[in-house]
Amino acid sequence: GALIHRLIRGGCALFTAHTNADRANPGVSDALAGALGLTGLRPLEAKPEPATDKWVVMVPSDAADTVRAGLFAAGAGALGNYRECCWSTTGTGQFRPVDGADPAIGSVGDLERVPEDRIEVIAPRRSRAVVLAALRDAHPYEEPAFDIIELADLPSDRGLGRVGELPQTRTLREFTADVAAALPATEWGVRGAGDPNRPVRTVAVCGGSGDSFLGLATAQGVDVYVTADLRHHPADEHLRAGGPALVDVAHWASEYPWCAQARDVLDRAFADRDGWQARVSELRTDPWTTAAGAVR
Repeated sequence: GALIHRLIRGGCALFTAHTNADRANPGVSDALAGALGLTGLRPLEAKPEPATDKWVVMVPSDAADTVRAGLFAAGAGALGNYRECCWSTTGTGQFRPVDGADPAIGSVGDLERVPEDRIEVIAPRRSRAVVLAALRDAHPYEEPAFDIIELADLPSDRGLGRVGELPQTRTLREFTADVAAALPATEWGVRGAGDPNRPVRTVAVCGGSGDSFLGLATAQGVDVYVTADLRHHPADEHLRAGGPALVDVAHWASEYPWCAQARDVLDRAFADRDGWQARVSELRTDPWTTAAGAVR
């Protein structure tokens, strides 16, 4: 709180990055993977793409353009960098109005067959109420016929952790030394768990505390998992169960490579602003300040 008040007095904006940076692409684990030279990155725990519905709407052909326009205005029909996307075909709709109906076409009691367009569009599931209201407002029928189909969740390139490949196979002992050389030095150091001579090529990483993903790392079939704040019992049980080797680094060191990445993102966004300058603070926030020599 005191820091926020100080920033306000100094006229400084504040953007706080935590899980938002962990899940982003690029994000914390991308930067860690990049520092270790990994390629072919994919999320360790992929975040799904936003939930999507497919709307199928039947509408008289002469009112189809009006209904399409209403759906598009409500946010339907967006596909990547494209807008007003839909698919349409023409068929024959049939209905018989009964007592109490107020049909836009035909008469109560009479069977009607009408040329209709079948319109298919996608829309974010969160916009369902807005799209439904737009559909009812634009459609000429008092009871429009439509389907809402919930599409399957698809993995995105965002999510926690990353899995990638080393340029060449290393032993766990060699790789542990590589990690120590790639990250800022800390009193915590870098520790490896598993057979020191185990060959490693496929690597999972998770910046920050990542022992909750030990099972995911095993399921991904990686050779080694790099993260921070590993605890004795989870690590021991993981290895006894046949999981991949582990490399444990300091929490601060695992996240620090992201700072330069974040600076580059800002530079790309604001470099054309007069007087723009971005730099990474050299203040070390690792809480560990001293350590005794390892006992062998």
